[in-house]
Amino acid sequence: MLPKDYSAPDATGHFGLFGGKFIPETLIKNAADLEAEYHKAKTDPSFKSEFERLLRDYVGRPTPLYHAERLSRSAGGARIFLKREDLCHTGAHKINNALGQALLARRMGKKRIIAETGAGQHGVATATVCALFDLECVVYMGEEDIRRQAPNVARMKLLGATVRPVTSGSRTLKDATSEAIRDWMNNPEETFYIIGSVVGMHPYPMIVRDFQAVIGKETREQIIRQAGRLPDVVTACVGGGSNAAGMFYEFLGDTATVELVGVEAAGEGLEGKHAASLTLGKPGVLHGALTKLLQDEDGQVQEAHSISAGLDYPGVGPEHCYFQELGLVTYTCATDSEALFALKTLAETEGIICALESAHAMHYALKRAAIMPDDGILIVNLSGRGDKDMETIIRELGL
Repeated sequence: MLPKDYSAPDATGHFGLFGGKFIPETLIKNAADLEAEYHKAKTDPSFKSEFERLLRDYVGRPTPLYHAERLSRSAGGARIFLKREDLCHTGAHKINNALGQALLARRMGKKRIIAETGAGQHGVATATVCALFDLECVVYMGEEDIRRQAPNVARMKLLGATVRPVTSGSRTLKDATSEAIRDWMNNPEETFYIIGSVVGMHPYPMIVRDFQAVIGKETREQIIRQAGRLPDVVTACVGGGSNAAGMFYEFLGDTATVELVGVEAAGEGLEGKHAASLTLGKPGVLHGALTKLLQDEDGQVQEAHSISAGLDYPGVGPEHCYFQELGLVTYTCATDSEALFALKTLAETEGIICALESAHAMHYALKRAAIMPDDGILIVNLSGRGDKDMETIIRELGL
């Protein structure tokens, strides 16, 4: 369903101007070996069969596409449908990619897995698949995120993972990613790095997108079956951007009639602390790829801020930059307070407590649905559930 003129990444791992492989010499062989093995796996029927079997029997796919009738009436306009990634095993879309990469690691004979995590959902997903496949697991997590995501830290430890606190920089996702890359540089032979989003060096943005594309594939089939046509609008939150890339990819060929909208974290406001890389960022290199970054006049990466740990990242996946440049996807923002209000509205109308990350897309959905006709259709990718965020929600809403 992709547009005929859309081909990304190219042979060098670029999405237009973005992406690439800006990495130290010690990792060049690892990246090349991973790319070669991935291309073999894609054409191996046994790999595809095992991945699909585990997605079905272990992850619980397909996840439902739910017509949120009370929420739709509350918004006062279009019909809102929720893609329930929060119902995946481990509570978020992250398990789709972690499972796929763990299968790649096993094919390559790697026994030690490392990962970075912000909100903790990718860390939990990685620890889960490592327990499943009997692999050593080390997860890097910023001290600030450890503090605000304590339930997920406990889950990772219960699953047998070692959680290594990161005390440098802002002590959040950016710094955890940097530490994971340093580990990989020091242990290149025996270690497989499971990156959790569509960020970093080639081939990771491509691999993660492909493993997450199951979200959009299911959604497209489900909405046609349930509503008899494609939606008018599809929206998802964007930090690194894996859930959005997975949702949008299958709709790229439909952008003449389907509007795709990514929602970044405006934090305390665009004039203050935020994580709106696509909205206000400039091109720069971070974690091995050329992307859009929050940076100062001297090109130094600025600290990002979001109430949601999973969106608290100063960059974004390079393919999202390409989507933006081509006009295939529109990107907007929601503040911390707007996300909290949307989360509360969804909980009170549908009995669903979503993740603070997903609540950013939910804010846009409520605002947009209200100005759409009654027969309009808007789909929100509900990327995760809010159990992990309850401490923050309790504090911010005064519960």
